[in-house]
Amino acid sequence: MLQAVLAIFILAASPIWPIGENPIDGDPFVIVNVDRNQLAFIEDGRVKEVLPAATGKQQSKTPLGLFTITVKAEQPYYRKKDIPGGDPTNPLGSRWIGFDAEETEGRTYGVHGTNQPSSVGYAVTSGCIRLTNENIVELYDRVPIGTKILITTKQLSFEELAIEYGAIRSAPK
Repeated sequence: MLQAVLAIFILAASPIWPIGENPIDGDPFVIVNVDRNQLAFIEDGRVKEVLPAATGKQQSKTPLGLFTITVKAEQPYYRKKDIPGGDPTNPLGSRWIGFDAEETEGRTYGVHGTNQPSSVGYAVTSGCIRLTNENIVELYDRVPIGTKILITTKQLSFEELAIEYGAIRSAPK
């Protein structure tokens, strides 16, 4: 009984356990605009950086919506073609940040690196979001499980989107 109570307490106190509204001002937040093939990283109430990204070949390939990052993996294994992590032919590159689009639990859709860096910045993927390996390594270290990721086609600035979704507090008027 004591172990069960302790487990519940640890889960509730965990920083990855989403208690209350998420994100709140200051939390890490990721926004991908598939029309612009860009990914923005928001932290500490501001847009920290905007990176070029590859997205779905057709707009419908990359799911739109607000999702939660549920899985992270270094040197991810590519199941589709049985390619181990770290292999230079692995199209997932050096990191995988999976999110829960279409009830896939973060195992089907994700932000990942690539073995084809020249593809970044274009609509060429089967639905995932691709970054250069250098950029995915940096993002991987800054984005904890539980972080929200917004994938959109809205023609608003990343700052406006972050304000709309609560990741940045609006400026006083």
